[in-house]
Parts: sequence; structure tokens; C-alpha cells
Amino acid sequence: MIVVIAPENDIPNEIEMLHQLFQAGLQYYHLRKPSKTYEQYVNYLNQIDKKYHNRVVVHHFHELVNAFELKGIHFQEQKRRDHIDNPGQYFKNLNMFGKTISASFHEPEELENCYFEFDYHLLSPVFSSISKPGYEGRKFDVNHIDKTIVGMGGVTAKNLSEFEQLGFKGVGVLGGIWQSENPVESFKNLYQLKHSNGNQ
Repeated sequence: MIVVIAPENDIPNEIEMLHQLFQAGLQYYHLRKPSKTYEQYVNYLNQIDKKYHNRVVVHHFHELVNAFELKGIHFQEQKRRDHIDNPGQYFKNLNMFGKTISASFHEPEELENCYFEFDYHLLSPVFSSISKPGYEGRKFDVNHIDKTIVGMGGVTAKNLSEFEQLGFKGVGVLGGIWQSENPVESFKNLYQLKHSNGNQ
């Protein structure tokens, strides 16, 4: 699986490129825009063709799942720590039927010991980040953890096979797409490589 994380700040023609990514096969688009308000999130989602809403996972304003037919919600590390001990209370006002729940981790041990059954887990940094200079990769080996783990950090077409060898079921990519010369072509290259290896 390939998860594409939204660029933190809007870039020119972003929505147009996003539609091209969906058309090229993108199934997991993580909408993470820390500086946007709820209304700005709504405006952003309204610009995306409704037929692709079920491929969008929101990091903020989880209540958006009640207003849009989204794929799911994602817990960043601190929010997971703050709320997941009382999931019944957190989810009681959210329409989560058929939605995915995922979460971010930065330590494999914490991920392995987390009792909550997320649909998938983002673990970073596996390799040195492209979008965050100085964020050094730690080459986590997760072959011993029986959970769906998506590796993030420094994802490129060149190191895709190394993620698989380290036990990751997929990759999460941000800088490798949005900081490339041609984001849509970069995604297509990753997509073809993943599928040529028999992965989804």
C-alpha cells in the first residue's frame, strides 16, 4: 500500500495534481494541514471530487467523517496518547462505520505494545526524511511485529525494496512526491514498482 501525505502548506495546482494521483491509483491520501481551520478543511474537501472522498483520511477535525464520506481518521502521536485510553468516549460522536483508524508512531516498541487495534500504523523515520532536513533515518526492522506497518521517511523508488525487507507492508510518502519535479510521475513510478512486486 502507498500512503501519500498532503503537503503541509498548499502548493500551486495541488487539487488538480491530487485528482491525477487518484486517477493513477492512489487509495490512501492523508490530509494533514496543521495550519488550516475546520472551515478551511471543509473548503479543501469540497474542491475534491466526491467520488474520491472515500480515499481521504483526515489527521485533524475527526468530526469531518460525519459530514463527508471519508476513508477514515488518523491519530498523530500525541493525540493517540491523549485519547486512545478511552476510545469509547472519543468515538461516541463519530460515525466510524466502515472507516479506517490509523495512528503514527516513532518507536517500534510502543507500536508493538499498543493494545488498540488500528487498521494500520505509520512508523517513522525509517530513512532520512526528504521533507524534514536533519530528521535522520533509523532503519527500523519490524519483521517481528504482526501488525500492518507503513514505513515513512526518505521513501524513493530506489529504496522501496529495502522497506519490504525491513518488514513494512507499505510506504508513506510526502517529500518524495511533493518535492519531486513531477509529483504525479513520481507516484506512478512508486505505484508500478509496488505492484510489480505483487503488493497492493
